[in-house]
Amino acid sequence: MEALKKITLYILSIPLIFLTNLAFSQDATIKIGNNQIAVNEYFSITITLNNEQIKSYSNFPDIPGFQKRGVSSSSSTNIVNGQISFSISYTQNYAPTKEGKFKLPAFTMEINGKKIQSSGTVITVGPAKQQQDDPFDNDPFADFFGGRGGPKEYMDVKEDAFFALTTTKDKVYVGEGFTATLAFYVAENNRAEMQFYDLQNQLMSLIKKIKPANCLEENFNIEEIQPEQVMIDGKKYMEYKLFRAAYYPINKEPVKFPALSMKMIKYKVAKVPSFFGFNNKKQDFKDFFTKPKTIIVKDLPPHPLKENVAVGVYKLEESINSRKFTTGKSINYNFKITGEGNIMAIQKPIVNENKNFDIYPPNIYQDIKKNGVSVTGSKNFNFFLIPKEPGDYKLNELLSWIYFNPKTSKYDTLKPRITLNVKGESSKNLAVGANDYGEFTDLMENYDNNFISPEKDTYIKWLTNAFLAGIFALTLVVLFKK
Repeated sequence: MEALKKITLYILSIPLIFLTNLAFSQDATIKIGNNQIAVNEYFSITITLNNEQIKSYSNFPDIPGFQKRGVSSSSSTNIVNGQISFSISYTQNYAPTKEGKFKLPAFTMEINGKKIQSSGTVITVGPAKQQQDDPFDNDPFADFFGGRGGPKEYMDVKEDAFFALTTTKDKVYVGEGFTATLAFYVAENNRAEMQFYDLQNQLMSLIKKIKPANCLEENFNIEEIQPEQVMIDGKKYMEYKLFRAAYYPINKEPVKFPALSMKMIKYKVAKVPSFFGFNNKKQDFKDFFTKPKTIIVKDLPPHPLKENVAVGVYKLEESINSRKFTTGKSINYNFKITGEGNIMAIQKPIVNENKNFDIYPPNIYQDIKKNGVSVTGSKNFNFFLIPKEPGDYKLNELLSWIYFNPKTSKYDTLKPRITLNVKGESSKNLAVGANDYGEFTDLMENYDNNFISPEKDTYIKWLTNAFLAGIFALTLVVLFKK
């Protein structure tokens, strides 16, 4: 009866608490439990937040050699000199699997978005002690409010949720893209309380299993898991997208996705709820599974370029830097392929040789967009053309790009629609005019083209030398007389 009076006094004092002037600070702590335990005892880690409700907290660490058991909660309120303070605690219990020494490394937890660090400890697990009732399973107030003492009993609440891998297509051609999405779905009327468990490590393992060996991948890179309401068979669900990627088969082997499993935290609820809410739920785990899925891959129809064409739904956007074209001057022409498909796999257009043009290799730019479940974008080929002869030229005679359209199941060709009207002089005349031979031809006019025989040439040289010798001798005689 004395205990009942104290509890009644506490209940009656609750309204007074909220009428008192509140002045307190907020802080969070991590407390490590006793590190010397028996193999049939629990080790514990407790997080405590003072003067604020715990709205969220990250997963408690895993400890080698231990199994996680239920999470218990507690709260306390103190009034000292009219000042109110209260604290909320959550305790994770760990059951050892064997005797020995086990290291709990330093770790960090987030409580209401604030990071709290712990230095860890070394846990020594000794031989079993005499079994005692688990204090975390007892409701200290059960005897006073019609409940029964001893360990609490918990029951499972059936969840309305499922784990699934879905694809946008069931059949594709080689090179044709499809998108795969891995997500967890929770019905709007679901009553079971669940949380993701060790999601980062589970996702890393799942993604490795998902990626097919015979596909190129375009990852959508989901950085934050945001619930989104969807309708499935007329029923509302919250979809939690975990992974999404587009895949492009490189051969006609079927694309196979195995069955995948993910562990979720799921809480059981007390059969007899506590008056103050102590231990009304208990942490447990449940595995969810996807169904295996196979995508049928069809081979492309026969074609000379079958092994090199892109597969998708595309169109051509073209532009040119001018409307006036002159021989010898460069033309900047953009051949831009846009649409849905594997943008990375788009090859250069076919360039036909033409003696009236110099065509240089293009500069290439691409843009990839991931919207919803589709991958779209563009690839721009920027060509420089130099016309050498005047005239009218259709660019579709110079450039073309062949691809396979999976919607029509046919090969198609993108060709330019622009016609060039080139003015100016022929490059042949320009080539001759670029070299001035006038001076050389003028000199040639002063000479005939008659051939002089070797004998005549020798005779002329002899007469010339004799004449010069005579002049030289005459000069010497005149100088001697003087």
